[in-house]
Amino acid sequence: MIYKNDITSIKADIGEKIGQKIIVKGSLGRSKSFEKEATIEKTYPNIFIVKYDDNDRSVTYSYTDVLTRTIEMQVFNGTDYTPLMPEVVEVKRRRRRID
Repeated sequence: MIYKNDITSIKADIGEKIGQKIIVKGSLGRSKSFEKEATIEKTYPNIFIVKYDDNDRSVTYSYTDVLTRTIEMQVFNGTDYTPLMPEVVEVKRRRRRID
């Protein structure tokens, strides 16, 4: 479930990174995916714009795309790329027997 605090937090994180290099990963459907280098250009209340380096094209994404992991973003911190959002660790729960 996505909470308002999550969206506010991701907006602030992306807003602080305007002008920084990123890697955007996503799915194109039918087991096809893409991975492109880009730069965060602008942020708005509901969306943000990235400009791909290879074809000089701008693309719009919503903050929920990042939260729902429709796209994954890695930010360049000067030496290497780090994920914008930490990876999800799935925890399996054991079933309890009721006697």
